[in-house]
Amino acid sequence: MEQRTARLTLLIDPRKKALFEQLCAEEDVTPSQKVRQFIREYIEQKTGKNWQPGSS
Repeated sequence: MEQRTARLTLLIDPRKKALFEQLCAEEDVTPSQKVRQFIREYIEQKTGKNWQPGSS
């Protein structure tokens, strides 16, 4: 299990945030879960490796 100890603060258009939250709710995931998924996929795409907790 990944440790979740770092905070990422974003500034985003309120309308975009509301729509993102609505779409996440439709998928039954939290916005935080979806952002973590996006970040994992981006890391894997850029490094060509599967993300493993504890790896850098």
